[in-house]
Amino acid sequence: MVNQLANKIDHTALKPDTTKNQITTLCQEAKDHGFYSVCVNPTWVKEAANLLAGSDVAVCTVIGFPLGASTTNVKALETKDVIDNGATEVDMVINIGALKDGNNELVKSDIQAVVDAAKGKALVKVIIETCLLTDEEKETACKLAVEAGTDYVKTSTGFSTGGATVEDIRLMRQTVGEHIGVKASGGVRDQETAEAMVQAGASRIGASASVAIVQGKTSTSDY
Repeated sequence: MVNQLANKIDHTALKPDTTKNQITTLCQEAKDHGFYSVCVNPTWVKEAANLLAGSDVAVCTVIGFPLGASTTNVKALETKDVIDNGATEVDMVINIGALKDGNNELVKSDIQAVVDAAKGKALVKVIIETCLLTDEEKETACKLAVEAGTDYVKTSTGFSTGGATVEDIRLMRQTVGEHIGVKASGGVRDQETAEAMVQAGASRIGASASVAIVQGKTSTSDY
């Protein structure tokens, strides 16, 4: 189960003070433990791509992170830039304020712009920031993401008021069906929690505590 779990993990380093040495360690750990990807800020994409060249580990990055408040054009441009630098997966944050305003057209077009920019080049995950949403808003966000052509929906940035919960994973899986991925991120710090997320319907886990998770330990990491 541990090996199967490792291959569902996006090994993550997204803090603003992340250093080059930490990125080097992150990439080596991903190779050593068989994690699916590393997830890094855009500024580290090229470095991670170089470090992981020839390996099976994917390079994931974030778009409009962590607030989702960048304009649509900026998100699309950022997507193109990180793909040029070697990213093969992008996790974009929705326009949360627009969703809460009921401006579904803007939310969908914002996602669509990233999907279009990544089409044929990178997988797209849509971060809906569940801790800021009602259950109805979570369902709406997931449906809009699916309509816009996303590959995954994702719970959280890990930088807001809360992270992934089993209940949210169940709701998201029920909403998107079986053909769209669901990523649990934020606060997954141990193997028991990670396995509970998978059992609830998560097909990917985002965590900075990845090594502790596969070793059966508990981490105090924030993400």
